[in-house]
Amino acid sequence: MLSMLLCVLYFGVLLGLSAYGLHRLHLVVLCRFNRAKIARAQEVAALTDRDLPPVTIQLPLFNESTVAARLLDAVARMDYPRDKLEIQVLDDSTDETQGLVRAHVERLRAQGIDAVYLHRTDRVGYKAGALDAGLKVAKGELVAIFDADFIPQPGFVRSIVGHFEDPTVGMVQTRWGHLNRDVSILTQVQALMLDGHHLVENRARFGAGLLFNFSGTGGMWRKDAILEAGGWQHDTLTEDLDLSYRAQLAGYRFIYREDVVSPAELPEDISALRAQQYRWAKGTVQTARKLMARVLSAKLSVGQRIEAFFHLTPHFAYPLLVLLSVLLLPALVLFPAADTLTMVAIDLPLCTATTGSLAAFYMQAETAQGRSRWGAVVRLPMLIALGTGLAPHLSKAVIEGLRSMAGEFVRTPKQGDNKGRYRVRTDLPLTEALLAVLSCGAVVASIQTGHYFATPFAVLFAVGYLYVAFMVAQEQFARRRDAASGAPAVWSDAPSSDAAVVGAWSRQATKDRPLGDLAA
Repeated sequence: MLSMLLCVLYFGVLLGLSAYGLHRLHLVVLCRFNRAKIARAQEVAALTDRDLPPVTIQLPLFNESTVAARLLDAVARMDYPRDKLEIQVLDDSTDETQGLVRAHVERLRAQGIDAVYLHRTDRVGYKAGALDAGLKVAKGELVAIFDADFIPQPGFVRSIVGHFEDPTVGMVQTRWGHLNRDVSILTQVQALMLDGHHLVENRARFGAGLLFNFSGTGGMWRKDAILEAGGWQHDTLTEDLDLSYRAQLAGYRFIYREDVVSPAELPEDISALRAQQYRWAKGTVQTARKLMARVLSAKLSVGQRIEAFFHLTPHFAYPLLVLLSVLLLPALVLFPAADTLTMVAIDLPLCTATTGSLAAFYMQAETAQGRSRWGAVVRLPMLIALGTGLAPHLSKAVIEGLRSMAGEFVRTPKQGDNKGRYRVRTDLPLTEALLAVLSCGAVVASIQTGHYFATPFAVLFAVGYLYVAFMVAQEQFARRRDAASGAPAVWSDAPSSDAAVVGAWSRQATKDRPLGDLAA
């Protein structure tokens, strides 16, 4: 009876993971099938200065002293008529960022730039609350949004503003670039993961006429679309995803522009990455709770509703992955390796549907930007390992998202010009350490019982849990050591110009893609 229950659970988990794997393959097919439509999105009529609409650029900040000046200077270089461009600095900061940014805004105003500094005395609604407060006094018909770690390029607004000549267009999302892609294997894997989102998921959904989302930054909204959809709401931690679905259900169309790229900073330590991914996972589950019934009952095609289901539930794969890690060792011991028919008929296709789909998905992301597809293959083992190592923490986020709405918006720390100065507070990785031990046992068991097909997966599980556990523990011990020694955190203003950094990024981007993709 126990063996039967274990068998049902084990293959049930594999089936669930395979469903998400097959969905990834479906997105790859959609990308290739709709290449012409995706390419046509880049063809937008250029408007004369007289015909350009007024635009507000919103910059939501919270304790961003390391990167705020860099962002403000980049936006100030925007190639757009000054009498039609407003810069809103939405500063909820409680530290020295207030003084730094306020002074910087005054300098921009002295140069004739319409820059406005808005400071709230509370953080009601967090980022969504700040955006909503700014929207109420925004001068622009269109509103672009950039997070603090982005460096928007001068041609950003002109490149996409023409789309809004169509009154049905509610939002245009552009692609994220990565300033620090090659700093470490951690940033390389993150860059690959985000490229998968932008260059496979967004392209596929846009090309096939499916619902997709504003990514929270690097995009532009029609002000009326926000208001008609119910405005910025803060009952979830992913206000961007929530508003995106409400706006599309209200009848607005979204455009994706892969050729317009804004470079941004990736988290360089595992604790910051976990904090970021936790917020995204919890908020996505909250948005699914809030909108799933409405989406599934809306006047959408069957394909749109199915895709929306997968779009709003991807993080449920993490609890399945943790459960698979727990079940793997007893499954290896109880299921006879001599039963090769079971392995060939069930294990092989199921595992191929999961790992094979990942390979195809990220190879597509690499080729879409002119990079070698083998780069994805080389990084795939670490990507799987990292995803596994993050799974326990993100499973907790899924549970929290199911239990409660809203919650504290924990921003992702930005290193800016202060490398190594951030210490993100988090619990020691005891769960990851325990799962690492269990996975190491599965490696040994797979070899001793002849389940050689399972050995690579058990190794990846062990490596992923060990890597995350070691890195988080190391970072937390360093944070506690600094606290014990009384070493203060250093927050210096970023340099007024990051021309060298952006120039290096642009040269790399130019090498990877044609110049027409650089929106500068």
